[in-house]
Amino acid sequence: MEERDAWIAVHQVKGAGWHTIDRLHRAGWVPTNPMTPSVMEAVRAMGVTQQRLDRIREKCTPSFVREVKEELRNREICTVTVWDDDYPPLLREIPQPPWVLYVKGDASLLSGPCVAVVGTRRPTPYGRRVARMLSEQLAGAGWVVVSGMAAGIDSEAHRGALRKNGATVAVLGTGVDVVYPKSNRSLYHELIQRGVVCSEMPPGTEPHPGLFPQRNRIISGLSYGTLVVEAAERSGSLITADCSMEQGREVFAVPGPITSTQSAGTHRLIQEGAKCVRGVEDIWEEFPHLMPAPPSESFREAALSLTMEEERVFALIGVDPVSLEEVMNRCPLPAEAVHSVLLSLQLKRCIRQLPGMQFVRM
Repeated sequence: MEERDAWIAVHQVKGAGWHTIDRLHRAGWVPTNPMTPSVMEAVRAMGVTQQRLDRIREKCTPSFVREVKEELRNREICTVTVWDDDYPPLLREIPQPPWVLYVKGDASLLSGPCVAVVGTRRPTPYGRRVARMLSEQLAGAGWVVVSGMAAGIDSEAHRGALRKNGATVAVLGTGVDVVYPKSNRSLYHELIQRGVVCSEMPPGTEPHPGLFPQRNRIISGLSYGTLVVEAAERSGSLITADCSMEQGREVFAVPGPITSTQSAGTHRLIQEGAKCVRGVEDIWEEFPHLMPAPPSESFREAALSLTMEEERVFALIGVDPVSLEEVMNRCPLPAEAVHSVLLSLQLKRCIRQLPGMQFVRM
């Protein structure tokens, strides 16, 4: 049996997580060979129990390795390991890169120019629009959008990317064959067909709260930077932003209304130094060596498609500056909605804000 296949089989053994494999590897054990007393002594000294070692020794036989390999092939699950040349280069740089990634879909996207787009599971309509719009623009310009296929902002990010060219990666906190949440079943199948789904968890792993923070380091690890679109003070997406900072990657945040609890986390990120994003150009300018080609005319037109509320506010703004007070007095929408629409129009590069809270068309 090949050493690579044997390590993948070890990863399937219950209790053989990242740290156990790391200790076995550091002790010099090669799973194609018997586990010698000196190796067992060294690994026990690192904190691995004899019971776990016995389980690995008993389970990791040539027949088990063949069984695991055959099962993955039958279920069309590919594997990428740290011993492979095509392991994602950015992911290799992080602390504790996953030993094995289980993949369904186009694995080459994992090594593309990636940007993570994450946020709350309970977004506002504004958050949904912005996440989808920015992800569509990123994917349309050649970037790969990475997210976690959670409800809310994650799902909108994937859908935005899929509308352009399918350049999107979903990193799951479950096995790569487990759809969570169930409501995303159709999105999951579309991602497999047009993008890629991956996980470091062995196939069949069911959702558990502790697994999702662990997978967040992979979302940020695959990416040059992480964009947060709406996050409450205790949002799980802030963990991804923290991982990104710890990994030395860029962190971006989209501002929202100051009255919105769903933007409290993103505002805090901006206060702490995350770059405020008003449009995709704010992301691109941080990566001049990866600068995408200018979007086509048809893409600009798509980016400028307005909702009914946006059209209503846009009609009140001309080439001469108009104040926020004047817009609010002339617009029948609630004040909070006006603020959201104005920001959305800025993100779409329809208008720009001048000093003194005045607005003009671009």
